[in-house]
Amino acid sequence: MSQVHASPRGEPLLEVRDLRVHFPTPDGVVKAVDGLSFSVRRGETFGIVGESGSGKSVTCLTALGLINRKSALVEGEVFFKGRDLLKLSNEELQKIRGKELAMIFQDPFACLHPMYRVGDQLVEAVQIHDDMSRKAARERVVELLAAVGIPRPRERVRDYPHQYSGGMRQRAMIAMALLHNPDILIADEPTTALDVTVQAQILELIERIKEEFQIGVILITHDLAVIADVAQTVMVMYAGRSMELGARDAVFDKPLHPYTWGLLESIPRVASKGELLVPIEGAPPSLINVPPGCPFHPRCPHRFSPCDDQRPDFKDRGGGHPEACHLSAEDKRRLWSEREARRTKVAV
Repeated sequence: MSQVHASPRGEPLLEVRDLRVHFPTPDGVVKAVDGLSFSVRRGETFGIVGESGSGKSVTCLTALGLINRKSALVEGEVFFKGRDLLKLSNEELQKIRGKELAMIFQDPFACLHPMYRVGDQLVEAVQIHDDMSRKAARERVVELLAAVGIPRPRERVRDYPHQYSGGMRQRAMIAMALLHNPDILIADEPTTALDVTVQAQILELIERIKEEFQIGVILITHDLAVIADVAQTVMVMYAGRSMELGARDAVFDKPLHPYTWGLLESIPRVASKGELLVPIEGAPPSLINVPPGCPFHPRCPHRFSPCDDQRPDFKDRGGGHPEACHLSAEDKRRLWSEREARRTKVAV
């Protein structure tokens, strides 16, 4: 079993242990998640980063019970406040989902019914879990719309989704997720398709909510710059597996996996004008035919003999946090230092 990340914030609210989610298809088995372990604590923003198809969203959808178990093979454990969510019935999950565990989905327009007023949809979400009159539920909705920054909430509660801007629809989805004061909020690419200014506002809002209500936040994104701003812990995923897991500063300042190096080198840094951006060559593998050994080895410029056929254990090799790369901690420090020097030299 993979190691579970330790954190000084007390007992975890959510603990994933050796999770595997495989989808049998006529072409083969899609290994969407393949042996994943991590934990999230109260007051922590846990960032999951990786390219599209790395298994980020499937991991969280499985925890919420939103994966069709009839078409998927799910193994492992997902403990939430001491209960294994994978062993609960649909009825038991429905009592937790949306109340104690809430999720903000990537496309708010697709999650809001275009034929119903935004306020009516939120009122219905309140009444699913709380025995509350419609009038009281509506007041709760108005209060939350105001809290997430919707102007004139008592008027806008009567609007339809198309009358909201993209940023306002995302704020409405955040309000819906907060209706029942959840313990954990999962945000799946919450800033996709929003302009930079609105992205910053949404991330600031999520951070304020986390601090105010002391909840745990799981932030799913492909954008390392987003993670750098708000996360305390970072997990880098590739081909359904964790490549690296550690405190944000450790992962950004002393990364230990060549895939993390590639992600960091492909984003610009404000302090380094003219710095060379180095894209990762190739493309992520098909999850039906994941390469043997290290799944990243076909794209890795530092691969050597064990990488081709020996799957690296996910563990701390002396670098200070767990990762899945056969290189020694000494080699990692040297190679990252050389790559940084080359990149900085171009900028100078």
